[in-house]
Amino acid sequence: MNEYDVVVVGGGAAGLSAALVLTRARRRVAVIDAGRPRNAPAAHMHGYLSRDGMPPADFLAAGRAEVVGYGGHMITGTVRGITPTVPAGDTGFRVRLADGGLLLARRVVVATGLRDELPDIPGLADRWGRDVLHCPYCHGYEVRDRPLGVLGGSPETVGHALLIRQWSDDVAFFSHAYELTADERQRLTARGVRIVEGAVTRLIIDGDRLAGIELDRASVVAPHALFVRPRLVPADGLLTALNAVVVDARTGRTDVPGVWAAGNAVDPRAQVITAAGAGSAAAIDLNADLVDEDVRAALPFSAAQEREVAAILASVTLAHQE
Repeated sequence: MNEYDVVVVGGGAAGLSAALVLTRARRRVAVIDAGRPRNAPAAHMHGYLSRDGMPPADFLAAGRAEVVGYGGHMITGTVRGITPTVPAGDTGFRVRLADGGLLLARRVVVATGLRDELPDIPGLADRWGRDVLHCPYCHGYEVRDRPLGVLGGSPETVGHALLIRQWSDDVAFFSHAYELTADERQRLTARGVRIVEGAVTRLIIDGDRLAGIELDRASVVAPHALFVRPRLVPADGLLTALNAVVVDARTGRTDVPGVWAAGNAVDPRAQVITAAGAGSAAAIDLNADLVDEDVRAALPFSAAQEREVAAILASVTLAHQE
């Protein structure tokens, strides 16, 4: 019961989408997921056609139900390691779970996502996904026309502020530990973004809302929401351990035969809808690869293969006689 055509590691949008396509293709599929989705702090997800505003937990629950409805298996846990099966050249894999379990798979999809590394500012992590936000395409409309802040820290944060200005006329760029260039100051000013000097020391929380941002200059500014660009850290340890590198961005096929990757593990910028599409594309390419293998296995031996087998049998017989 632990043998599968495909084991999908990661039960987010990419992994579930891949599993859905593969189960509908009548493949035996297991999805292994630890139950810690990246977007869990967010109350709603946006930008997904027909699912706009849906709570992330509801989205994942619906996806799991669909996969199970087509015969897929959902396994709660984490993967400790993936190793190719023996003999060498076989495209099968042993998938070992942290609890000691073992699954055998002909193919593997790695869809392990990523994690957000946030600046170490008191109060910031507690409000993540609520009024401390990252993606304006995901949350900008919900805070439109409100006073908004953008936390500085790199040249990318300047571009973030210029973008977020699209959703509000009142945007403040908190320079924090970042030294703006003259050109960056000019661009922010031209776009109508206010520059607030000084390092941010903490976020002030009143009840269950962001009430202010305290600076080291003893001043307090009170935006409705603060946009932050976290450090995006792909959870690609399994791919690294396999020495797998994506060689086809369209399908997620890696240079390790039998391994595909999809979602934020390989594309940190992918939104939920993008990750789901990548999972679907990987599944279609993977299933075609399985079909090719199934056909090869069903073909009779070629004349060359028959001669090779005959030679091996003859050598074994000769060795036995000697």
